[in-house]
Amino acid sequence: MTDLLRNIAQRLRMMIGRGRVTFADDSGSVQIIQVQLGPLETNDCLRLAEFGFTSNPPVGSDVAAIFIGGDRSNGIIIATGNQTLRLKNLLPGESALYDALGKYIYLTENGIEIEANGQPVMINSASAMTVNAATEVVLNTPNLQVNGNITASGEISDQNGAKGTLQHIRDNYDSHTHIDAQGGNTGAPSNTL
Repeated sequence: MTDLLRNIAQRLRMMIGRGRVTFADDSGSVQIIQVQLGPLETNDCLRLAEFGFTSNPPVGSDVAAIFIGGDRSNGIIIATGNQTLRLKNLLPGESALYDALGKYIYLTENGIEIEANGQPVMINSASAMTVNAATEVVLNTPNLQVNGNITASGEISDQNGAKGTLQHIRDNYDSHTHIDAQGGNTGAPSNTL
């Protein structure tokens, strides 16, 4: 009876483990992570993650694993984390999505912050995109390129604060004149378009 109880106790102790990622294979339908559980124990474990979210934890990340029936060859990773890469000092209720390269989406108590860390941001295959902002949308960029038509239903302001519709701006352009090199008036531009 004592051997049986000792065997049960040993299996119970072996059911939960904590370790570090040494390698990850993310090529299949299930992610396989090699985990070092101690100085003499390294196992391959299946990794479960929440539906709709996936990641590939870098080498050295912490893992929590369970082992079915205490069998260390039958492990499932149920949580991962990385002590050096995780975002810190979040307030209660805040959350973030981050990677090992310094990019993140941070849901703060005051808004949403996206850090691209010098990398491109791309939105693909949207049938339409709408931004509903209560006060303004600001684009701080040295160049704004639009590959298509622009429709403005309100006024357009220039950097000096002058406002007008596109038709108003067009009319002003079409009627403006310059002084030529001889001091004469050049007349309005020709409208050849």
